[in-house]
Amino acid sequence: MTDDLKQEFDAARIKHLHFKSKLRSFLYGSNTDEAPIRDPTLCSFGQWITGYALARYGHLPESRELDAVHIKIHQEANRLMDMAQQGQQDAAIAGLTEINRLADQIMQLLRTIEAAARSGT
Repeated sequence: MTDDLKQEFDAARIKHLHFKSKLRSFLYGSNTDEAPIRDPTLCSFGQWITGYALARYGHLPESRELDAVHIKIHQEANRLMDMAQQGQQDAAIAGLTEINRLADQIMQLLRTIEAAARSGT
């Protein structure tokens, strides 16, 4: 069971890192599909939050906080993507600092939820 839990949370971390890399690629000018970057419900990490984290651990306040921070990171991504599309690429790339701050928060929440899941909370 513990290995399954580790795999589940590792997969979530990878989905989250994939989002960050897609956003970075977009801001640096690659032709990346915008929908999963812009819409938290189309993002594979967002689907994991809804289908796994909230379904199993919705009783933990950290799960709801994870969902809220995830939505916030997408709102910030939208802002940066709009800036890049309006020719403000340097400012948009500078905005990745805030994305990284939110991403760190997401990683911390994932660790907290995983620890609670291991302890059977």
